[in-house]
Amino acid sequence: MCGFVGFTNSITENKRFNETIIKSMSEKIVHRGPEHDGYYVDRFVSLGFRDLSISEVGSNGQPIISYDGSKILVYDGEIYNHMDLRKELEKLGYKFNTLSDSETILVGYQAWGRAVLKKLRGMFAFVIWDSKEEKFFGARDIFGIKPFYYYLKSKTFLFGSEIKAFLGHPQFEKKLNIRKLPDYLCFEYIPTNETFFKDVYKLSPGTYFEYQDGKMTLNTYFESEYNIDTSHNEDYWAEEIDQIFKDSAKIHAMTSDYEVGCLLSSGVDSSYVVHEMNKHIDVQTFSIGFVENEYSEISDAKKFADGEKVINYSKDVSADEFFEITPDIMYYMDEPLPNPSAIPLYFLTKLASEKVKVVLSGEGADELFGGYNYYHEPLDFKNYMKLPQFMRDASAFVVDKMPDFHGKRFLMRGKYPIEERFIRHNYVFNRSEVCNVLSETIPSKDPSYYTKPFFDKCTGLDDISKMQYVDIRTWLPQDILVMNDRMSMANSLELRVPFLDREMLSIAMKIPVEYRVSHNTTKYILRKAAEKNISTETAFMAKKGFVTPLNDWLRQDKYYSIVRDKFTGDVAKKFFNVDYLLEMLMSHREGTAKNMKKIWMIYVFILWYEKYFIEN
Repeated sequence: MCGFVGFTNSITENKRFNETIIKSMSEKIVHRGPEHDGYYVDRFVSLGFRDLSISEVGSNGQPIISYDGSKILVYDGEIYNHMDLRKELEKLGYKFNTLSDSETILVGYQAWGRAVLKKLRGMFAFVIWDSKEEKFFGARDIFGIKPFYYYLKSKTFLFGSEIKAFLGHPQFEKKLNIRKLPDYLCFEYIPTNETFFKDVYKLSPGTYFEYQDGKMTLNTYFESEYNIDTSHNEDYWAEEIDQIFKDSAKIHAMTSDYEVGCLLSSGVDSSYVVHEMNKHIDVQTFSIGFVENEYSEISDAKKFADGEKVINYSKDVSADEFFEITPDIMYYMDEPLPNPSAIPLYFLTKLASEKVKVVLSGEGADELFGGYNYYHEPLDFKNYMKLPQFMRDASAFVVDKMPDFHGKRFLMRGKYPIEERFIRHNYVFNRSEVCNVLSETIPSKDPSYYTKPFFDKCTGLDDISKMQYVDIRTWLPQDILVMNDRMSMANSLELRVPFLDREMLSIAMKIPVEYRVSHNTTKYILRKAAEKNISTETAFMAKKGFVTPLNDWLRQDKYYSIVRDKFTGDVAKKFFNVDYLLEMLMSHREGTAKNMKKIWMIYVFILWYEKYFIEN
């Protein structure tokens, strides 16, 4: 929807000088809101706002000032229940100047203080300046759909929707946070609230902050928690999911005065979204594929769109387009994100932005309802894990010395409890490989240090629920939602996710595991709910994921050479063991190893570093 920036006036109280700075910061994120901008500057603070208008009443009055003039808000997001909250506030005697959801947050804070966060249904990141108390109050939604970054060093406090905005402030010291490179190489993102920029932090999902007298305090206002209810059968859960999703899809689709579209793959999640949207508005759908037909889902998407009698626009991405846009994508990302799906998502949202201002997507269903294929693993290991630990250790020790054979990986992984086995499954580089790939040793913590607190919070749950819980708290906000936000906003498009709704989460946390994942399928109960509305074929279509041809492209001379040039360049030499990189690249090319994820992780880091520390 938009973006915001702000800072405390720690350099000077000169209003004109601070206006120049806040506008410079705002220009760095103009893509988040190219239609309007707005500013508030006083002797204490400077606030800026970029607006992508998706409603006639809009939010282009931001920064918005409270009725009594004491509080000022900047905000990015959508509050889907704001009209209900407005009625509640009016009964309490509060007055409104606009019809915007941004003012509802502001008045809600005046009435209820921090408790307003418990009432908000939607996606959001916001900051309120309280001029009476000379204090900032800000928060981020429970999933982390909307981004929030801040820079804190000495008396300098900056905040905004994207890190690149800080480049417009003269007191921002742009330094690489090199300590986090090993963590990135393991996880493909930094698994804490730190970033690759020193002294720049992410506000965690479900967290609010207060900043006063140069001090920052952080507090959690929401944490997801399983509360399994075994008293109902699958028909009950399917009906509950269907009714709640119908409500969520409706409010996500209707809260716009402009045309709304949907990103459509061939899977159950986006198909379910399209079907429900189609009941309320004239839907336009958008699909992406590749020139290589075996990687494309466009034909299945078009088949579903035809059945729903909705328009479908599609595009095939070529290898040349993929590689040409990647450097720009790393700029939009703020930090290197090596998920190859980001590139086709960029082209998909670009296609959609030519027709609509808002799209809905199916993200979040896999994490909430158990959709990833690796959630099968605890079922496969169930009987083997009954063996004593010493027997599993001995088996792993013996097969480790043997050549590869079918079942070796199972026996190797079987020695670990789920807390270690699951995270090891997600590593790109393991810890010993990190030491080999870096040019110099960088002290780092064992990756389990970062994941253990999440596993500790779900002790006593079954292994599948533990995996889902950790994904909801890590993979979803650190990777999937970052990618969604940056790629849609790069094209000035608002992306909404009706599965990631407070009420949808509440029901998902109650469903017994046997209704989520079985030996035969994932996301079982969600598929049963969808089956009430769409064909069984679509509802139970196997999970495919957003697969790209990158693995094959890296074996072709042209693209192999593009990557090799970067692997032998100055940036690679600065951070990495070049011989190791070249060996890894060559073995992938020759087909003796599958190193696509590792290669791409190093490659996009180099591109990102060039964008932020050499070109800019």
